[in-house]
Amino acid sequence: MHIRRDSKAMHSTDSEKCQGSKSLAICCLLLHLLLSIRPAVAQTQSSQRYLHNVDNSSNNNERLQQILKGSGAGSGATQLNWPQPSKQTVLNVKTGLAKLNNTYVYQNAWPANNVRLGAVTAVSFDQAGNVVIFHRVDRVWGQNTFDTRNQFQEKFRGPIRESTVLALEPATGKVQYDWGKNFFYMPHGLTVDPEDNVWLTDVAMHQVFKFQPRGGDGKPVLTLGDAFQPGSGRKFCKPTSVAVLDNGDFFVADGYCNARILKYSRKGELILSWGRNSFSGISYDVAPKNFFAIPHALTLVPELQLLCAADRENGRVQCFSSNNGTFHSQYHNQLIGDRIFSMAYTPAAGGQLVIVNGPIAELGINPEHYNEVHGFVLSMRSKQLVSKFGPNNLEFQNPHDVAVTVDGNEIYVAELNPMRIHKFVHRSLAKPMSLSATKDSSNSAISRAVEIDQATPEAVHHPSGKAILVASLMLLFAGSTFALALIFAQRRKRGCLPFGARSRRHAWEKSDGFKLGGLLDRDRNGFEKLDQQASDEEQETKTLASAQYA
Repeated sequence: MHIRRDSKAMHSTDSEKCQGSKSLAICCLLLHLLLSIRPAVAQTQSSQRYLHNVDNSSNNNERLQQILKGSGAGSGATQLNWPQPSKQTVLNVKTGLAKLNNTYVYQNAWPANNVRLGAVTAVSFDQAGNVVIFHRVDRVWGQNTFDTRNQFQEKFRGPIRESTVLALEPATGKVQYDWGKNFFYMPHGLTVDPEDNVWLTDVAMHQVFKFQPRGGDGKPVLTLGDAFQPGSGRKFCKPTSVAVLDNGDFFVADGYCNARILKYSRKGELILSWGRNSFSGISYDVAPKNFFAIPHALTLVPELQLLCAADRENGRVQCFSSNNGTFHSQYHNQLIGDRIFSMAYTPAAGGQLVIVNGPIAELGINPEHYNEVHGFVLSMRSKQLVSKFGPNNLEFQNPHDVAVTVDGNEIYVAELNPMRIHKFVHRSLAKPMSLSATKDSSNSAISRAVEIDQATPEAVHHPSGKAILVASLMLLFAGSTFALALIFAQRRKRGCLPFGARSRRHAWEKSDGFKLGGLLDRDRNGFEKLDQQASDEEQETKTLASAQYA
């Protein structure tokens, strides 16, 4: 009996080994298939760059999952089919940017000196033609402003006490009116509709507001979203922008968390929504249509009945039918780069998009990706860049929004840091302005210091021939004077006077002779000690453009 049990056990063991071998073979085959498929997927992926300080900690994983929640319509678990990147000619971005013309002239003396601003987040026009801006006064969006659930952490500070909305006269930049005190916590988007109503978004409150012209009585006539309650569905999570049709229907970009666009009736009733989140912590060379990595700004193209969105972290503009939200077209250019913060439409020259990009967010992971921060003019017909612009033909630091007049003659750019609103005029209309016209305000000084630091080699001053000649003559004169001083010292040492007469000297007479240093020591009050530790104030200004959340 004992031997039979062992025999059965041996037979059972052999059978298990056989089955185990088959299982091992199947696992190896599956592993081989997975390894053969993986390169095709990884080809469209690059370094993790969207989330700050990304690691494998549970907090960041929880944060990532939270960001991916609530994508509005189409938020099901459909498998995403990422397209393969198209074969593009590798472009020398620096050379390509240098070839672009500057068709707009920077207006250094605008706005007026007495206009004090915080981080400027949005710009639009009212029906009188005033430039209307939204700014944060003393608030800064930093890493601790929101928790991992997108809950605002600075509610205890209360609303901003000063006016957050200013209207500037386009010619002089003087304030025409202001409002928005004691209401907003973290301003973001602003739009003035055809009826002069003002639409604003607050990312801290997670809400969208409609105010009567010039703010009315200071109370909104329409409010969407629940105060300080992020979410999806009928709630928002850090909404970014609003665009309003002539019939009163409007669109909301529910940007940072839900990555969707919603269309509402004039009364605030939801009509439709679309968009899914591709903000996955990984950069894809090509993103599919209708997917967003932060829809950051909206603009309308009335002639084509289109709504266009700045798909910020995908570096493209996506355009959709303003009737039903179907995809129409997209615009991307290697010279602009991987981040587009805002765009505005003008029908000038057959239809153009004025775009502002932003500094790359890869935080040094891929330093070979050259990037310059400018404004760009893109033709919607050819999808080609027409020109670029920037402060004194240099770069921006953190542009956040842009507005352009209907005729395309004036462009205004809102910037977070330096805290400024910039004005540009088409060169066909601009009057020449010297750099000495730059304002003495502190913000302008910061901007100039950064601009000087980042000046291109072409902008570096080289001395003229006349300057070199003058410098040479001065050196020759100094050398001759020094030689004469040495000769004079030698003659004194021998007891000679300047004109050859011998002087009577005695052994007990102490004389140090002539010393050039002694001559300098005779009146030290006429000289100051050179400061070997010059102020680093100018270097400190460079750090003011540190990374901010937008």
